[in-house]
Amino acid sequence: MTVRFEQIQKIFQSKHSEVCALEDISFRVDAGSFVSIVGPSGCGKSTLLNILAGLETPTSGRVLLDDVPVEGTTDRIGYMPQRDQLFPWRTIWGNVTLGLEIQKKKQPQQLQRIRELLHRYGLESFEKSLPSQLSGGMRQRCALIRTLATDPGLLLLDEPFSALDYQTRLSVSDDIHTIIRREGKTALLVTHDISEAISMSDRVVVLTARPGRVKTICDLPELAGLSPMERRDHPMFHRFFNDIWKELDLGG
Repeated sequence: MTVRFEQIQKIFQSKHSEVCALEDISFRVDAGSFVSIVGPSGCGKSTLLNILAGLETPTSGRVLLDDVPVEGTTDRIGYMPQRDQLFPWRTIWGNVTLGLEIQKKKQPQQLQRIRELLHRYGLESFEKSLPSQLSGGMRQRCALIRTLATDPGLLLLDEPFSALDYQTRLSVSDDIHTIIRREGKTALLVTHDISEAISMSDRVVVLTARPGRVKTICDLPELAGLSPMERRDHPMFHRFFNDIWKELDLGG
């Protein structure tokens, strides 16, 4: 699934003031690619994801999925937020099938696909467990499988590892990257972590301080085909990190 942002502007208005969150955002996400968005706090990264997901309406400009304008929410997009948001009273099976339940799509073929995903990613023996019985990394894998269960073409990841400790974060980002690549999904990640963006992405979009504008786009062809952990040991990793760090406007 391809994504195109065309001159997106977003202004939030209240009774006494208005705030311009995004200004003239234009870039493309190719089908099957992994793109990260980085920028200072408050620059509109999550707002951009919400516009793409159809949860917010741009003040001007438009977003296109496979050349079709976004007009409201669609099951073609899967959204993975900062917290895993697993329901503590439901089993892992109950959690990962929740999306199908809501969409009334709990058909044998879809349920078999979920069983295959649980088996493929090491969670088959935890179907009857509660979320509290799983580690943070396992919970994140469950959250991703729940998102994949409805078979979206595009995955939106809004700081999905921010609640994890550093070591778990490294391991889980490697797992999630592998799963997304293996499933052939297009992915857009919002993160504050430059290292995380470089280790997972084909390209990194750098936004300015509010109002968020595209300052630069960094392509990472030298790291193609490597896992996140392998990328962190690559000589080009630190060069890319320094280049992106210099572009970030952290004083705004």
